[in-house]
Amino acid sequence: MKPPADLLLRNARVITLDQTKPRAAAVATKGNRILYVGSEEDIEPLKGAKTKVVDCRGKAVLPGFNDAHCHPIALAASLLSVDCGPSSVRSISDLQAQIRHRSKGTPEGKWIRATGYNEFYLAEKRHPNRWDLDRAAPDHPVKLSHRSGHACVLNSLALKLLGISPETPEPPGALIDRDLKTGNPNGLLFEMNSYVESRMPPLSQEEMEHGIGLANEQFLSHGVTSVQDATWTDSLKRWQTLCQFKEQEKFSPGVSMMIGADEVEEFGERGLSTGSDLGGGMRLGGAKIVLHTTTGSLNPPQEELNQLVHKAHQAGFQLALHAIEENEVEAAVAALEYALSRAPKPDHRHRVEHCSVCPPHLVQRLGNIQAVVVTQPSFIYYSGERYLATVSPEDLNWLYPAGSLLKGGLRVAASSDAPVAPVNPLVGIYAAVARTAETGQTLLPQEGTTKLEALQMYTLNSAYASFEEGVKGCIAPNRFADLVVLSEDPTDVPAEEIREIEVAMTIIDGKVVWQK
Repeated sequence: MKPPADLLLRNARVITLDQTKPRAAAVATKGNRILYVGSEEDIEPLKGAKTKVVDCRGKAVLPGFNDAHCHPIALAASLLSVDCGPSSVRSISDLQAQIRHRSKGTPEGKWIRATGYNEFYLAEKRHPNRWDLDRAAPDHPVKLSHRSGHACVLNSLALKLLGISPETPEPPGALIDRDLKTGNPNGLLFEMNSYVESRMPPLSQEEMEHGIGLANEQFLSHGVTSVQDATWTDSLKRWQTLCQFKEQEKFSPGVSMMIGADEVEEFGERGLSTGSDLGGGMRLGGAKIVLHTTTGSLNPPQEELNQLVHKAHQAGFQLALHAIEENEVEAAVAALEYALSRAPKPDHRHRVEHCSVCPPHLVQRLGNIQAVVVTQPSFIYYSGERYLATVSPEDLNWLYPAGSLLKGGLRVAASSDAPVAPVNPLVGIYAAVARTAETGQTLLPQEGTTKLEALQMYTLNSAYASFEEGVKGCIAPNRFADLVVLSEDPTDVPAEEIREIEVAMTIIDGKVVWQK
């Protein structure tokens, strides 16, 4: 005889993603676990005097979405910043107006943060510069972050306060854009976000708490019950900050937090490695390394990358290698091959993040080492127009090839990369299936997934990517009671309607944490 349930979801279309019982009509939970999945008749005896019963009225119930690569603290900061994304500004003058408006309510000398600009969607088709920002807010230091997170623009006062002058050398792998005649910085900085942030006054505790509350609402209102923080500058201090937010119940989703590869030793000394669980929904994820070619050559260089990967691998960490361009993906694969050839490890689940340009020979090599690929289908929706206009024809053939990766036997997990793109997983699921941009243009439709594959990428595969598929990612007894109730069944509507589906309810640990 099973104990009475705490929560019953009945009259539902339950998509379990559990192969042993793919569909059901009702779910019962007890504490933070799923107690039973089955029919209306079977679930009736589990109703006790204190059981909360929810009549889903034919709505769909799925495992809670798991965002396998996002940046919760950066999202929190961006929600406090001036919004300069494509949906808010269409030109540099629009951008200036937004910043000017913020400056009027900001004490003189206080930093203004603005986020989300994308030069492709500006009328001028160029990056803003220091003088553009000076005209908007000459008496405030301004930092304007690019949507990608890999560039930012500072105004003249900000450059002065940070000591960035014609004589300032670039940090390794970074680029200070300069006037070709005078050598003066024009305010545009590549791969220097963390350098700038570390020298700016941090957000106050009150600001951070407000921002994390806004980020929490974003995730919950889109059915996201777990996140994997993929910030390469994550440190012990960031770990403690997130733990504090979890303890104070300011952030509801479960968190798997990656750390920068240079933090491996410090975490290791405290007995922490990938999979370490502090309870309260906080676990330690992989060691993150960012590969890029901003300066024209690979950073870090291949030999250095091999050693970084090998060291973290031997220390018991999962690797998460950020690689976008084809040569970066190739370097990531080579480094993983190097580490695994010297210290073979079954079920390592080393990850390649983004894996944006991945031709067939790299799909095969990724399959050979059983890597996990973590991709961002919603980029196709939000940036497809830009890709079609700016990506070379050779690279365009292999852009975000989710279909080929799945056919190659790889585990593919999906994510938003928020705040780079909006949180909404249903837009990503639509884009994975339809391969359609916001403008209606299609991008490699042959690389589309089935609806079920797309759902798995945001649930079961994401859980697998963080070694949590035993407790998350499907609706089955003893799994965490992390669930989302949707207005429609995504597998039973035309593809173009998936992005219009609404979240009706989000449940974490058996508790309703958000309701429309």
